[in-house]
Amino acid sequence: MRKSDCVIVDDADRVRTIILNRPDALNAFNDDQYDGAGDALVDAATNDDIAVVIITGAGKAFTAGQDLGEMAKPPQHDDDEPHGFPHFLDTLACFPKPVIAAVNGMGIGIGVTMLPHCDFVFISETARLRAPFATLGVTVEAANSYLLPQLIGWTNAAHMLYTAEWFDADQCVEMGLAWKKTSAEDLIPEVETLARQIAAMPISSLVHTKQLVLAPRLSGIQDARKREIAAFAELIGAPANREAIQAFREKRPADFTNLAGK
Repeated sequence: MRKSDCVIVDDADRVRTIILNRPDALNAFNDDQYDGAGDALVDAATNDDIAVVIITGAGKAFTAGQDLGEMAKPPQHDDDEPHGFPHFLDTLACFPKPVIAAVNGMGIGIGVTMLPHCDFVFISETARLRAPFATLGVTVEAANSYLLPQLIGWTNAAHMLYTAEWFDADQCVEMGLAWKKTSAEDLIPEVETLARQIAAMPISSLVHTKQLVLAPRLSGIQDARKREIAAFAELIGAPANREAIQAFREKRPADFTNLAGK
C-alpha cells in the first residue's frame, strides 16, 4: 500500500478499519485520501487475515465530500498507478468482502454516494447527510443514478438529488439509506460488534456470498458509471460549475439565475 497520512488503517480480529483522516478539512477527499483508502481496500480484498472492512471518519465528520480545491484542477499522474476517485470508488463497488460504514458525523457528496456500496450503514444520531451535486453545477456520481432510487425509492432519491437538502439520521434510517441509528458514543462499539460477528465466519463463505449478492447489480453499476462520467465531462468547468466554485472560494451563495439554463 502507498503510505498516506490522510488515511489510518487499523487491523484487529480479522477486521480492517479504514479511518478517513483529514479532520481539519472535515475529511474532504483529496487525491491522497482517495489513494490511501483505495489502496487499503485493494490490500484487504486479497488479505487472508481480513474478513470485514469498516470505513469511518476521524474527528467530527464522516467526510465533507470532494475537496473543491482539487475539483477544478485535479492532480495529474504519470506513474501508471490507479489514483483518485475512480481508484477508491471502483474498488469499493466490486469489493469482495463485507463493508460496514460507520457514519460518525456529516457526510456530503461521496459521503452519501459511497453508502449504497456498503453492506451495512450505521449512522450516529448527530450525523447529517447531503448530496450537493446540483448546487455545484454537476450531477450525481458513483452509480447513484442507478443505486439510490433502488435503495431508497424514486421520490426519496429525487428529493435528495434535486434539492440538495440535509437529511438527519432518522430520515436516513426511515428511507433505508442507513440501517441503524446509534448514539455517538455507541457507534463504533456497535459497528465493531457486528464486524467481529461476521469476521468469525469463513472468509471463503463470505466472499462467495458477497459475489453472488453483488453479481446481479454490477452491470447496472458499470453502465451508470459510464453515463455519469459522460455527464460530468460535459458539466465540469461549464458556467454553473464555475460559478459554484467561485462562490465557494469567495464564501458567498452561488447565483445561477443569469446562466440561462446552464
